[in-house]
Amino acid sequence: MNQPAETQPQVSLAQSSPTVGTFRERDGALEWSGRQETVRIEPWGPDAVRVRARLGGPVLEGLPGALLDEAPTTPSTVKIEDGGGRLTVGALTVEVNAEGLIRFLRTEDSAELLAEDRAHFWWPGSRLYTAVGNGHHRLEQRFAAYDDEKLYGLGQHQHGRFDQKGLVLDLVQRNAEVGIPVLTSSRGYTLLWNNPAIGRVELAHNGTRWVADSARQIDYWITAGDPAGAQRRYSAVTGRTPMLPEWAAGFWQCKLRYRTQDELMAVAREYKRRGLPISAIVCDFFHWTHLGDWKFDPKEWPDPAAMVRELDELGIKLVVSVWPSVSPLSENHPVLEQRGWFIGTQYGPMAHADWPDKEVASTVQVAFYDATNPEAREFVWSRIKENYLDPYGITAFWLDACEPELKPGFSENLRYWAGPGLEVGNIYPAENARTFYEGLVATGEEEVVTLNRSAWAGSQRYGAALWSGDIGTDFPTLRRQIAAGLNTALSGIPWWNTDIGGFHGGDPDDPAYREVMVRWFQFGALSPLMRLHGFRDPGMPLGPEMTGGPNEVWSYGEEAGAVLEKYLRLRERLKPYVLRVMREAHEEGLPVMRPLFLEFPGDQAAWSVDDSYLFGPDLLVAPVLTAGATARTAYLPTGATWTDAWTGETYEGGQAVTVDAPLDRIPLFLRDGARLPVAE
Repeated sequence: MNQPAETQPQVSLAQSSPTVGTFRERDGALEWSGRQETVRIEPWGPDAVRVRARLGGPVLEGLPGALLDEAPTTPSTVKIEDGGGRLTVGALTVEVNAEGLIRFLRTEDSAELLAEDRAHFWWPGSRLYTAVGNGHHRLEQRFAAYDDEKLYGLGQHQHGRFDQKGLVLDLVQRNAEVGIPVLTSSRGYTLLWNNPAIGRVELAHNGTRWVADSARQIDYWITAGDPAGAQRRYSAVTGRTPMLPEWAAGFWQCKLRYRTQDELMAVAREYKRRGLPISAIVCDFFHWTHLGDWKFDPKEWPDPAAMVRELDELGIKLVVSVWPSVSPLSENHPVLEQRGWFIGTQYGPMAHADWPDKEVASTVQVAFYDATNPEAREFVWSRIKENYLDPYGITAFWLDACEPELKPGFSENLRYWAGPGLEVGNIYPAENARTFYEGLVATGEEEVVTLNRSAWAGSQRYGAALWSGDIGTDFPTLRRQIAAGLNTALSGIPWWNTDIGGFHGGDPDDPAYREVMVRWFQFGALSPLMRLHGFRDPGMPLGPEMTGGPNEVWSYGEEAGAVLEKYLRLRERLKPYVLRVMREAHEEGLPVMRPLFLEFPGDQAAWSVDDSYLFGPDLLVAPVLTAGATARTAYLPTGATWTDAWTGETYEGGQAVTVDAPLDRIPLFLRDGARLPVAE
């Protein structure tokens, strides 16, 4: 007796070979399989799912990524019917049709938040796997584009754009360009591309495409909701930042570079003699015997114990620069090389860049330790502990050149413990920060802060602060830092700062540059971290003897210096507020530097403001970003009353206001009667 044929779901006959996949529920997840591809969608925290897709077998566990090992438990439902599958997790519903196409909906009203989009009705589909050998593929994940969509996050970039719709961005780590693949949309979702592969993201008007140049499977996480709620959920699954120590909320003094112990101590003593607030001072590069020895050169730093002891008495924290690169002259090079603890190369010698070192007339070929290797991390930390922590009690470190700074930057040639360079290269700065975090925690240290030139998704859980790299020293560069900082904040990194005054040059005796410094210093005082740094004129050639011009607050003349001192004292008065906001970052995952729409998502105008921001919930900051300006127009979001912190004048939100901004004033507005000690 013939059995009735099973009813087949409707599929597009325009396709070359229409795929009718099969569905199943497995451990609370929804799985679709078809044409040798497996797609797994599983709850991953409230209102969120993780999506993984692989060609040629089941999804793989344990690949490098940003998500914590365990997903937060959350209620969910799976339904398989009418030839499709549906997974609902709180505010997010995921639909998968018979052909494996995915749509993400807002549960409340079934409004589409994001949907996969086929590249062509024939081939390819929304997910493309192009073999590159040994089970790896060039991966493409395509989504639809929406005309009204605004897109934010994606780490820190110097293009100056806040809304990044229409841009193509490389997913790679470079000095001042930090790829963190998490995206917040004005449509009500936040998406993490949970893949450290080198690649790019294309935010075009005819579609969004994520590309990994070589990886083993597609992996991303998505949540529904407003930006603040999304930040809470994102930080819960990638790890929240520790609580910022009180000292780190104050002023950090730095320059390229203090060459000797005497130079550094003279500056620290002068700050105290002048009665100026200072919390930290930085000992920069070339303080070492050889690059990769990770210890003080006794010829220039003869008594670090006495230096640290006196700084402690002055209430100043010493921060020491540690690079991940190792010279062949270093005592640690043979051990790292013989034990396989350097980043490997596919072709050529075990060298990744050229760099000056002491006792040689030319550059040498340096290698980088492999921070993805737990044994390499343990070894490097053992040297840091033996040379800095144990003898001198130094616990704060500046992790420079941690992209790593390759010359040339061919990730294809690298071989990490965690995988090939193209597959895992972006994770390096996070793993480098992990070296110091895990090392300090193992010693019982409760306060962990490292200053990093690069980062990846999840870096924040290792106590990593990010700065915006080696940038210019003019007003256009200052203007670009606002967007860079806001997008960093939306990428889960709450501890962020710039070199106040910029890095490349700047003449302390030039009146035009003094104006840049004053306006940048004001912005720095209202940044998550406040750190003065730069390679001031006159500079010297790169090498062990180099230093730049003076870069202390008294270096910029009497008029400018008086303004800088005013903002040093403002930062000191605001420290209790800064620490309160830092606790929100630690406990809730909310950023310190906030785009206006984070607090006012219902105000459509707030989504376009890229030249001002909220410092915590209560203080709106409108930096002066052009030369010669004595007034500033700023938009005040609707839904709040705003008070000029300097004059006391009150404004209703939902309008742009113009206020005076003489050289000694950065416009600041207090929200709904908040009381902060801005005016002296």
